Amino acid sequence: MSAFQNALKQLEESQKIANIDKAVFNLLKTPQKILQVFIPVTMDNGEQRMFEGYRVQYNNWRGPYKGGIRYHEQTDLDEVKALAFWMTIKCAISNIPMGGGKGGITLNPKELSEGELERLSRAYVGALFENFGPLKDVPAPDVNTTPKIMSWMVDEYGKIAGTPAPAFITGKPIEAGGSAGRGVSTAKGGFMVLKHLLSKMEIADPRVAVQGFGNAGSNMAKFCSAAGFKVVAVSDSKGGIYSQYGLDIDKVLEFKKQNDTVIGFPGTQALTNAEILEVDCDVLIPSALENQITAANANNIKAKVVLELANGPTTPEADAILEGKDIVLVPDVLANSGGVVVSYFEWYQNLHNEKWDEEKVFEELKKLIITNFDAMLALSKEKYISLRKSAFAIALKRLEEAYKTKK
Repeated sequence: MSAFQNALKQLEESQKIANIDKAVFNLLKTPQKILQVFIPVTMDNGEQRMFEGYRVQYNNWRGPYKGGIRYHEQTDLDEVKALAFWMTIKCAISNIPMGGGKGGITLNPKELSEGELERLSRAYVGALFENFGPLKDVPAPDVNTTPKIMSWMVDEYGKIAGTPAPAFITGKPIEAGGSAGRGVSTAKGGFMVLKHLLSKMEIADPRVAVQGFGNAGSNMAKFCSAAGFKVVAVSDSKGGIYSQYGLDIDKVLEFKKQNDTVIGFPGTQALTNAEILEVDCDVLIPSALENQITAANANNIKAKVVLELANGPTTPEADAILEGKDIVLVPDVLANSGGVVVSYFEWYQNLHNEKWDEEKVFEELKKLIITNFDAMLALSKEKYISLRKSAFAIALKRLEEAYKTKK
């Protein structure tokens, strides 16, 4: 199934528990607005190239649309719709006053020079300017987009608007109005949840495998390693490495910086990205792309806990298999919500002209994420349902309440 079909299946499964008003449920099956743009960019050689871009504004009952912009060659409308839906659920389960959206451009950013990337990023904002705004739609970084790209975008928005508007976008560099802690917030929130869960499950000295070594995955591996957990496997887009004795994550990061991959790190066994999901470990953390754990490999998962740091890494069929194996799966909509929660804090600081230090940011993040994790866990135990179904059910109830309040 496509990513969006997976998302709708999750919605339908959750409705069996939440039982929200039928009209509200039907409205949540469809985005409120789908924007598709074709962006001409003059390349360094003087030729013009056309890029296809998207922005899906899924739902704004709880507040402005919120969601990242990704640059990836596999980005398409179906994926962006699914991600925008998950953002709607994520903001609701996180209990922040924002809705769900997502954006993307279909390209491999490694093929573009910095100048070409800047022209494309500014043109994307120009093409969608009327649909963006601090109280309308607030983008953020996602796969292959960075604080620097956000700074180009916020500058372009300010130029077109005729006045600076730092609250238009989050994930900015600190000097451009970004928030302390935003760079590691996705992993930080995930780690807070993991530590809290492991203490409840009484799992000490866990062995951890992390698929994906981008911002979220590499920072998660660092947090786990610093806490004394044994990180036995990590992978990047080219493949992975395994050591039963545990990896020195700082050295792996240094090796990747020099070699552009973790493959070949001394004293390790090479793995594919598919194989890393099946290694013998206590905690598996998919931190790459969608649809990694499927009906084809779910039976081979050996972990006791799967914590989804990526968006949509587990298909509904795989969910059912993992549930049958009594594997505790912490769903993406809560597990990786640290990024959007701190994005909300950044937006709030910009609107109120405040500047929080990292300690306050993480203190506020912990309060929100652990409170909502505990609510999700309590409903899961009460109804004998998975954590995902519980998270979605809580989110749906909150969305229904917002809809009825707005009417």
